[in-house]
Amino acid sequence: MRFVVLSGQSGAGLTSARMALEDLGYFSVDNLPPQLWGELLKTVEARGIHRVVTVLDIRARGFLLGVEGTLQELKPFIVYLEARSDVLLRRYNLSRRLHPLGMGNLLREIEEERRALLPLRDRADLVLDTSERTPRQLKEALEAALGEEEGFLLRMLSFGFKWGPPQDADLVLDVRSLPNPHYDPVLKSRPGTDPEVAAYVFSDKRNETFYRTLLTTIGLSAEGARQGGRAAYTVAVGCTGGQHRSVAVAERLAQELSGRFRVELEHRDLEKALAG
Repeated sequence: MRFVVLSGQSGAGLTSARMALEDLGYFSVDNLPPQLWGELLKTVEARGIHRVVTVLDIRARGFLLGVEGTLQELKPFIVYLEARSDVLLRRYNLSRRLHPLGMGNLLREIEEERRALLPLRDRADLVLDTSERTPRQLKEALEAALGEEEGFLLRMLSFGFKWGPPQDADLVLDVRSLPNPHYDPVLKSRPGTDPEVAAYVFSDKRNETFYRTLLTTIGLSAEGARQGGRAAYTVAVGCTGGQHRSVAVAERLAQELSGRFRVELEHRDLEKALAG
């Protein structure tokens, strides 16, 4: 079980950090009283969940007393976020949100919060000053600290246009111009994962330029998404039924791109196509 406690000052980036950990596969809970953490971990572990992050900030000040014993028992990895007072003032003025302490004097609230959370800061395994960090830089720092730099995911999806294009794809590619095994009586009933079917799809070497263009386009698009701070990017490759060409192309693309990205491959309509 990897258990992370995320704490720090309001306005220092707690929401961005929690979302970054969710992108890494963490089950997140916001300000659950520390007295309930033990039961939370037992419950989620029973469901096969082994990464948990909980936020503990000044909103839970009524539960901070006695948290030391829970921290000693469960031994979480504690991340504490902070920022300079002038930066927090500017962020609050831009967002026009009220500080959780609600004392009516923002600078006084920031200083009081800092004092109240000092015991958590002193126990933290990682203290990050976000004054000059962008959300993307914060995410990268968390990934490095937790040893989970594989955060970005490239999703490759094959589909058939006859079943409708996917609505959640960032990039949709049409490979219906490639040779169609549907018209070969030997290959018609086989899937695009079959080596002979794939060989048929790529049999005309004149189409290699087309394939290489697809590969370059996906590589550039996915890299741009990763550099832009995206957690995932979805590419959909379509043919008529989702059985032959799109499957074979998606398989080859996924294999060649796996050296640059963490790739997840799905053949959305393959079972429907084979059944039909």
